[in-house]
Amino acid sequence: MSFAKWIGGAIGWSFGGPIGAIIGLALGSFVDNLAGNSTPLLDEQQTRRRHNPYRTVPNYNGRKSQPSRSQTQSGDFEVSLLILASIIIKADGKQDQRELDFVRQQFTNMYGKQRANKAFELFKRITKQNISTRQVCLQIKQMMDHASRLQLLHFLFGIAKADGQVTEDEIRQIYTMSGYLGISNKDYESIKAMFYNSTNNAYKVLEIDKSVSDGEVKKAYRHMAKKYHPDRVGHLGKEHQEGAEAKFRQVQEAYEHIQKERGFK
Repeated sequence: MSFAKWIGGAIGWSFGGPIGAIIGLALGSFVDNLAGNSTPLLDEQQTRRRHNPYRTVPNYNGRKSQPSRSQTQSGDFEVSLLILASIIIKADGKQDQRELDFVRQQFTNMYGKQRANKAFELFKRITKQNISTRQVCLQIKQMMDHASRLQLLHFLFGIAKADGQVTEDEIRQIYTMSGYLGISNKDYESIKAMFYNSTNNAYKVLEIDKSVSDGEVKKAYRHMAKKYHPDRVGHLGKEHQEGAEAKFRQVQEAYEHIQKERGFK
């Protein structure tokens, strides 16, 4: 499969807006002799731009309305993750090889070696760009469903911790991103707690205070299990459901930890 065919057929709404500009700049330098060939990428781009759900449309007052959210495809999530990961990796002023290896390994696990290699080619070119975190995140917030955005945040913490520690610069960058992505502080703290070991982390994962009753613990667990269930990102494909299962297991483990600590069933 050519790189152009892969990228052209893989993504939907992310061909538009600031993300589309980043992709276009990254692709411009190397895709299948783009300047001299008519490629599936160009045909696909033209088609998608005509039907791009990111574009604004006039409302009855003659003003442009906000774009409506369309279903996120696997490739939209993939490109969004690549761009946000490139920002996180540079947050502490250096690119650690362990973080780069983590990104490659995650993509290999999700997509297989061939597709992961193509994604990583794009990733290396994205990392060379100066990217507006706010603009990219606002596009993702507008077009991507909440469950998928939570999954993005989970991956970003995994990348940040791939070198053994999450620096303050990385924490600040992820926190800033979560705000732009429309993720609540409770959801942010819940996912963050999955990557740290402390006595209160199980409660943070379930988004509750340690003083709550056993009944409230059970209620919180049911709520979080529903919120983080892998089926919530089923539209992204099996490859992303497996990543969601890891987050779901961490919710279960947090609940079991509290059960054991308190001695209830």
